[in-house]
Amino acid sequence: MKVKHNPKRRIRGVEGALAKKPGYSEVYNYAVENIESWDYDDVYLFAEKLKMHASRGDEERSIAIKAFTLLIDRRYDIGDKKRSCIVSIFEEKLFELFDSMPPIDSNVNGAYRLVNWDNRDKLKPPKYPGQILVVDVCDFKPEGDEGICGFLNEAHRLGWRRIIAYNFKGQRNFGAGLIARDETRIDVYGRVGDCLAAFADGPEFYVHGSVQDSVAYCFRSGKIVIFGDAGKAFEYGAKGGVAFVLGDLIDRPLINAVGSATAVVNGSCKDYMGESFMAAHGLIIINGVKFDENGRLVEEETPYHGGNLFSLAAAGAVFLRDPRRTVGEDQLNGGKIVSLTRHDWMRILPLLKENERLFGIRVKDLLTVDGRVRRPEEVYRKVVPVEVTALTRYERGI
Repeated sequence: MKVKHNPKRRIRGVEGALAKKPGYSEVYNYAVENIESWDYDDVYLFAEKLKMHASRGDEERSIAIKAFTLLIDRRYDIGDKKRSCIVSIFEEKLFELFDSMPPIDSNVNGAYRLVNWDNRDKLKPPKYPGQILVVDVCDFKPEGDEGICGFLNEAHRLGWRRIIAYNFKGQRNFGAGLIARDETRIDVYGRVGDCLAAFADGPEFYVHGSVQDSVAYCFRSGKIVIFGDAGKAFEYGAKGGVAFVLGDLIDRPLINAVGSATAVVNGSCKDYMGESFMAAHGLIIINGVKFDENGRLVEEETPYHGGNLFSLAAAGAVFLRDPRRTVGEDQLNGGKIVSLTRHDWMRILPLLKENERLFGIRVKDLLTVDGRVRRPEEVYRKVVPVEVTALTRYERGI
């Protein structure tokens, strides 16, 4: 969203807030506390000031990047403005900040190096561990030998372990086949295409927006965090790793998943969740919540809309946040709804705490129904394959 800059315009407190050398959380909190009363011009001016603040050095760059990212990822009260417009402003200024990074062949010392299509042939190893490679993906080909997938693999081979990729225009297969069992973190900004992280083994992906179809297809290990919605066939055939999704899934997620494939979905799923799920050491959590226009956490109509929930599954479990019992056994096909146990809760609680850290969705709020904090077994239900139910009864001598 383009807003004409007026150099005489001021918003109260922004210069003082930035002059105090704040951390990124202080910058984020300042914006959240004031943005409801701002108009679009004020938001634009704040974002411009934050971008200018980042020009002072690497520490300020890091603070600005983290603050912009939180403002894009999180949900909060923005008054009568449209969230899409607010996010567009923050993305525009963040991308301008990325554009200003020293190029890959620069002799200037610094924590960041920028590479794009034009200077891709100058890619070289990082000068020191922890240096961050910033990749402008815009002009890379949608797929194929000149696509971003091969370039990312080459960057990792050269030693880059911290990568920011931005300005996507639908490029596909980003991170596909990447083997990186070495604490590699990749942050993704923009409109990334299909098959993100397919067959990846080890890396952590943080996607600051929604994703398209076949994301994390046959994902082997690592972590993927989606700060938006996901398309069809999410984690189809996944073999391990853990996924966190802020929004909704469409259909056919985690079909044929095996091993330790694990996912936490805060929204809902349309249909065919976990068909033929075989992940004996994995599980799925569906919270069925969303944020309203004022940034408040509210329940969706149901955590699961269709049929064939966990159909033909042979192992694992689905945990539904379903205090109103909206999901019935007529939506299953080969599964059974059972009560949540203390052991179950202790198993999923660490995942819900990590979910809280990532998205700001408190475990306490997930347990709150009609204004009162309930016991976990009153809020969550468990879906297991019929075979698992029979085995459990046999083991208990029932």
